[in-house]
Amino acid sequence: MGELVRLEIADDVARITLDSQHNRNALSIQLVAELGAAIDEAGDSGARAIVLGHEGPAFCAGADLKQRLSDGGAPDSRPFVRVLEQLMDSPLPTIAAVQGAVRAGGIGLMASCDLVVVESSVTFALTEVRIGVAPAIICVPILRRVSPSEIAAAMLTGEQFDPPHARSIGLITHVSDDVDATVSALCDGIKAGAPRAVAETKRMLQYVPTLDRSTGFAEMSALSEALFGGADAAEGMAAFREKRRPVWPS
Repeated sequence: MGELVRLEIADDVARITLDSQHNRNALSIQLVAELGAAIDEAGDSGARAIVLGHEGPAFCAGADLKQRLSDGGAPDSRPFVRVLEQLMDSPLPTIAAVQGAVRAGGIGLMASCDLVVVESSVTFALTEVRIGVAPAIICVPILRRVSPSEIAAAMLTGEQFDPPHARSIGLITHVSDDVDATVSALCDGIKAGAPRAVAETKRMLQYVPTLDRSTGFAEMSALSEALFGGADAAEGMAAFREKRRPVWPS
């Protein structure tokens, strides 16, 4: 795929790997560009899920500060925003597989995924205030998962926190001593569902909380009726009755 980001597709899973170990997978201009291209390619591949992992001892160290110093200022933030939106908006479930330290912008990258599986020894820190900036862009995906009061101390002080705390506030979904096995089990669960049903469920998880109650019931009733009347539901219920695995027409 590229020099800093790899894409491999196998068993209906697109696995994207950050491999810029010389700077702890920092968000350089090149890495962000290659990551955006890899997510696009994964979405067009026919895969059922996207897994974002890494090589080396860090998942992502955040902004590439050396590059910013050499370039003399803040770069165009739009490519990074697009990457976060790609992960959030893809109809495919996105899973972060985190087996190393995560700092600053790396936490935003992780938080933009639907599911986040973290090795139990990983540490996190939102260190922006310690270099005179704020976690501005990444607060968008972070605050959709975590209430402001629960992440305030980490954002205001830059202090480290651990996976149990991250899970307790909703920033991550799984803590595991075998990240690969947990991710594989999640992918198997996703692949067991109908593609449209999984995509609609992902959209629903993000969309329904923005609706008032009456609108939510009206729109979700229409969605439920459409899905129950579709070919996927017919196949799913037939497979349930016949005690076999469904073969999804979509």
